[in-house]
Amino acid sequence: MGSRFDITVVAKDQISADTYIDAAITEIQRIEKLISSWDKESQTSLINSNAGIQPVKVDDELFGLVQRAIGISKLTDGAFDISYASMDRIWKFDGSMTQMPSASEIKASVAKVGYKNIILNKEESTVFLSQKGMKIGFGAIGKGYAADKAKKLLISKGVTAGIINASGDMNTWGKQPDGSDWKVAITNPLNKNNAFALLPVIDKAVVTSGNYEKYVIFDDKRYAHIIDPRTGYPATGIVSVTVFAPKAELADALATSVFVMGIEVGLNRINQLASIECIIVDDQGNIHTSNTIKIDNQ
Repeated sequence: MGSRFDITVVAKDQISADTYIDAAITEIQRIEKLISSWDKESQTSLINSNAGIQPVKVDDELFGLVQRAIGISKLTDGAFDISYASMDRIWKFDGSMTQMPSASEIKASVAKVGYKNIILNKEESTVFLSQKGMKIGFGAIGKGYAADKAKKLLISKGVTAGIINASGDMNTWGKQPDGSDWKVAITNPLNKNNAFALLPVIDKAVVTSGNYEKYVIFDDKRYAHIIDPRTGYPATGIVSVTVFAPKAELADALATSVFVMGIEVGLNRINQLASIECIIVDDQGNIHTSNTIKIDNQ
């Protein structure tokens, strides 16, 4: 998935721990094969290559993932959209851009994006992209899903506690060997040396999405690498979003969505969801939190 996975387990000895970790790695590799759009033989690639042609029968697992992704798209009014993969890559965040793309170029770049054009048939377990040139991709949800599945597998094998860290998408269960809760430090991207919060993560996932390393500035306005799939314009005003949720898949998707929705709309949406919490750092370094979060200031 182009991401580093760190797996921590609490076990009685090194041999047991290594066996558990190997099993988790095998599970993550299995999911990568299922959802990869780089692997031409994957079911995701088959869906994309048959866009505008015919529905593709897929495993129940992939069908369920697509179905949940569409549900999150509805929840976020399209701020999250797995058909973002159809977007033309007109924004470059490698330092090579010298001017803004034109309004017409930006509009054209998202012409084929739209989750409402993903047609599901539950009885047949098929996925159909109704427009030619459409594509789906799991870049904003796949790491979290893999972390969830690895956690579920390890729990089924009797592992009482651990952490799956998928490049910052963290999923935890149980407690540390000394009986204390797992904790995560939240840093301000504009002042990385100082963690402003240390929060317990109790049988849940935490995902941080940030734009502090990939962005461009035009006319003194900072544009993030996270692009609104509805408009083609990059997100502005936020440098980092941290979401706590029961599953990493959901936290992953919501972190991206809040970036796109903005502070006010994003927090309002999070506050309507049970068991979900959020911390936002804006581009001035100010911290905004959802209603139920409790910050243990450091």
